[in-house]
Amino acid sequence: MKIFLTAAFLASANAFAPVNGPNTYVQNAPSSTVLGMAAQEPSKRKRALKTLAKTAGVLSTVAFTTAGMPPAAIAAKKAKEVVEVVEAADNTKTILTAGAGLIAAGAAAMKLTSSSSGGLAQEFLEAEPYWDQSSIPVNVFKNKSPFTGKVVSTKRIVGPKATGETCHIVIDHKGDFPYWEGQSWGVIPPGNREKDGKPHAVRLYSIASSRYGDDMTGNTGSLCVRRATYWCPELKADDPAKKGICSNFLCDTQPGDEVKMTGPAGKVMLMPEEDPATDYIMVATGTGIAPFRGFVRRLFFEDTPAAKAYKGEAWLFLGVANSDALLYDDEFQDAKSRYPNNFRLDYALSREQENKKGGKMYIQDKVEEYADEIFAKLDNGAHMYFCGLKGMMPGIQDMLAGVCEAKGIDYNEFIKGLKKKGQWHVEVY
Repeated sequence: MKIFLTAAFLASANAFAPVNGPNTYVQNAPSSTVLGMAAQEPSKRKRALKTLAKTAGVLSTVAFTTAGMPPAAIAAKKAKEVVEVVEAADNTKTILTAGAGLIAAGAAAMKLTSSSSGGLAQEFLEAEPYWDQSSIPVNVFKNKSPFTGKVVSTKRIVGPKATGETCHIVIDHKGDFPYWEGQSWGVIPPGNREKDGKPHAVRLYSIASSRYGDDMTGNTGSLCVRRATYWCPELKADDPAKKGICSNFLCDTQPGDEVKMTGPAGKVMLMPEEDPATDYIMVATGTGIAPFRGFVRRLFFEDTPAAKAYKGEAWLFLGVANSDALLYDDEFQDAKSRYPNNFRLDYALSREQENKKGGKMYIQDKVEEYADEIFAKLDNGAHMYFCGLKGMMPGIQDMLAGVCEAKGIDYNEFIKGLKKKGQWHVEVY
């Protein structure tokens, strides 16, 4: 292993080994091909560096594969960076910078591979810098050419007294379907519609894991899905003819089953990570918890640049019917116990708690209890997120409007201002 890594590093470095002339470089490949880097031969120079870009990609691919990392995105990214430098190269100095980039790529590959035996940091799927959102993948796979993933596991994650069944589904994408926290995957259920014989339409599901997946290899992603059923009062039972096609397909999957997927979709729910002191206020009902689980894992469970830098407060509100319906509570309690100054957690249990008026405790009631603190955070630049069923928003909006009125604030202008500054994020279905 060490011999291979040393060879890979030297191959990257020797690609730009100087020879007799100050403006001429050769690639020390077995063929000893002269690449012609003379300033008066720009076209040859470009072709040569493009070749080296591919070489860097191959080296990265081999090294990352050896380390168990998903190679495709990383190798392509490194190759693209070098090619872009080549296209902009006007002088030898810029070319040397590109050479240094190749050497750095080789060093990074060595670092990752050598770390694999003793706890690998989650840094191999990061942008440069990590908070730069310009390269986020969007709609890489479309309806006509979907990606096929394979189910790793499907597990019920609610107790016996929960109102309905919710499952956590882990899907293997082998590192070929990258995504960011806050994005969604589309799922195309198998079969055709009864009414017209056409394929089923795609259904969007918020991704419930960080970009590294639950196993932190970058090879998987997870979905949080509630099985959609319809209770027929006449039958006094669930009507199978009216059950949710896609949710039931996903909740019934077994390890090895194939899932056709599209996306990743969306930029609305991304975390703005440039300022590590940013506060995040996350409001979810039911399976709307999915993107926020990804947030929490990225900030508090993984060895990411974002986690190392984060100094703000992430505050999660989750509304469900009862304690048995809580989702990922063990993870959230763990984060709360280990990071009491950076993570807060509040639940609204409609069938177990009462609001200040003596009625059922819904999500808007729980948020209202902290209205003064939340408004102060928003005034200081906090970002507020909402995810869940569409029915959650009217109650939220009415509550916020009431708080604004009590504070002498114009509600419409207040929300307009938050949207203009990018602090308001809503994804409901």
